[in-house]
Amino acid sequence: MMKHKFLQFALFFLIVSTSSIHAQTQQFSPDIQSKDLKHIVSFLASDELKGRMTGSAEDLKAAEYIRDYMRNAKLKPLAEGGFQHFYAITDVKPGKNNSLSAENFVGKLGVDFNPVSFSANASLEAGLVFVGYGYNINKDSLQWNDYKNVDVKGKWVMIMRGDPEPDNMASPYMEYSQERFKVNVAKEQGAAGVIFITGRIQQNEDKLPSVFFDKTLSDAGIPVISVTRGVAEKLFEKYGKSFIETEVTISNFKQQISFETGYTVKAQADVEHTKVRTQNVCFLLEGNDSLLKKEYLVIGAHFDHLGMGGKGSGSRMPDTVAVHNGADDNASGVAAIMELASAFSFDKKALKRSIIFVAFSGEEMGMLGSKEFIKNSPVPLPQIKAMINFDMIGRLRNDSKSVSISGTGTAKEWEEILNKYKTNSVFDISFSPDGYGPSDHAPFYAENIPVLFITTGAHEDYHTPFDDTEKLDFKSMEGIISYAKNVITHITDAPAALTFQESGTKEKNRMRGRLKVTLGIIPDVAGTTKNGLGVDGVKKDGPAEKGGMKKGDVIIAMDGHKIGNVYDYMFQLSKLESGKITIVEVLRNGKKEVLLVQP
Repeated sequence: MMKHKFLQFALFFLIVSTSSIHAQTQQFSPDIQSKDLKHIVSFLASDELKGRMTGSAEDLKAAEYIRDYMRNAKLKPLAEGGFQHFYAITDVKPGKNNSLSAENFVGKLGVDFNPVSFSANASLEAGLVFVGYGYNINKDSLQWNDYKNVDVKGKWVMIMRGDPEPDNMASPYMEYSQERFKVNVAKEQGAAGVIFITGRIQQNEDKLPSVFFDKTLSDAGIPVISVTRGVAEKLFEKYGKSFIETEVTISNFKQQISFETGYTVKAQADVEHTKVRTQNVCFLLEGNDSLLKKEYLVIGAHFDHLGMGGKGSGSRMPDTVAVHNGADDNASGVAAIMELASAFSFDKKALKRSIIFVAFSGEEMGMLGSKEFIKNSPVPLPQIKAMINFDMIGRLRNDSKSVSISGTGTAKEWEEILNKYKTNSVFDISFSPDGYGPSDHAPFYAENIPVLFITTGAHEDYHTPFDDTEKLDFKSMEGIISYAKNVITHITDAPAALTFQESGTKEKNRMRGRLKVTLGIIPDVAGTTKNGLGVDGVKKDGPAEKGGMKKGDVIIAMDGHKIGNVYDYMFQLSKLESGKITIVEVLRNGKKEVLLVQP
């Protein structure tokens, strides 16, 4: 027995110490070296780390590896021993209280029905109305209203998924066919619950869609469930025609068919969120100037990835469950900040300003780690004078040899500095002034901090299981990071801090094709604010600012329509006309304010 326990302990010790040993074997150098970069990426993107899913054991193992490396490089840990902990929602699953019944059947969870991941935990007993594709489109020559001749107030509506042209990638109906959008249309018409059905033209097999997290915490505000076509056929019995016949007529002839089914449906939807603990890794290299050392430059990269992939993970191959190693996305960026930490620690006495190195978790879940850093910054935010973000720097294209640097318009001095050091580069550099973007620099830009986003761009292996170490160009990475090191040195040693200036939109547009106007805000797309849409930033001189909106406000209604999340906001935004005043209700410090905003 004692021998067995000893072997168990020895095995446990071997597993938990692997990352520390790997970090300790790293050779530190004042120079950026491709062999060191490969050493780091090879560990972070190994199958052993199973894709570094946020909150997983492997996520922690990666964080420990980065932490141990920073310690060995003699940097000072911030937060709790170098870990800034926070919680994240990574998955949803059906809860214990799901039910579905009508007068002619009782449904079985997982066989006949499932709750939809963004459903509210709620029950409803009401009449059922079939409303085809659930459209209410009034756009130039495209007219389709499935609600025109039916009353759905307080009732269930049954809606077909997708659109009538599933094989047409340029279908004019596509932008109106997202499930959350259809639910918002139904709510606007007064529906109290939604039942989705997947037609045969969308999917030949009569199979329930899986319940997966769509990376937004906010729910629909009403119960939303999926049923099989077998259940739909039961609910069509009083209509006189089958669901399949009806689907064919609607899809093939673009005929709008809506009707009262004659059935009362009683159902309860219940979904449970999986909450996990994760962490940013934060270390400080303190400057030596008595005054300037109180100013900080943040060098960051996210270390999380997609785990084993699957539906809702963000994988471009969602039906393939396999390790998504994320060598380029973003072990390459993490290798950059680790090598830079090592290089600067060798000559730290020459530093005037201080540098904070941060490896963010939760980026793939909606920039959760960088938002947490901003929310609970270990240093005063006004003292952060710049942020440089590395995300995917390992796949320099052979044809263009171009590195993209965004955010160059966020400081008056950026382009002059960047041009000064690019003369000896073996790669081309393309500048983009916009400070906003889909990575961890965005929350810093929202705080009026000058930012740079350095990347070699997406590629065919992006968000697939084929983003592997052997495909990275480590020699080019060495050149990119060495170039960045010169830029960072300039910033840390300059007599004056960078001068922030707003550059480009501060509003992430998820539904660009449908929006005629924007308000000029950075919305809380991850849905971390409950019972409304958090405003993470407001564009200077934009419609929202002119109307009195402020960062930190929570939008709760627009023109009398309740706003519970970013999808509600985008839905209402899609209906606004340029120049027409909209009434926006916000919560500010717990008190309701009414604003008049003219987009």
